[in-house]
Amino acid sequence: MFGKFIKEKRIAADLTLREFCRKLDEDPSNWSKIERERLSPPKDTNKLEKIASILGLERDSDEFNMLFDAASVGNGRIPKYVIDDKELLGVLPVFFRTVESMKPSPDEIRELILKVREGY
Repeated sequence: MFGKFIKEKRIAADLTLREFCRKLDEDPSNWSKIERERLSPPKDTNKLEKIASILGLERDSDEFNMLFDAASVGNGRIPKYVIDDKELLGVLPVFFRTVESMKPSPDEIRELILKVREGY
């Protein structure tokens, strides 16, 4: 998810892999592995902020937040805002079972629908 997102944004910004890596001070062959999801995304907040800057992502925009969320997930972490929201955290098992094609119960579906309607 992170690699695909970055590659799409890099291409949209009309940056070649080498140009992007030169600005980021990264090795193009290693970065290519990140874009192809062969290596994990960077964990360092400063590096992620630099990436956002190079790609022209405005701080606190949806795309800026998606960059950080994708990096967290790509490193096996649940984003902090999800962990801090106990109600959202409570419906995640239903969501994951649904994504994995395991049928949730009717009550679980109703609860999930209510949460989505409330703004999740």
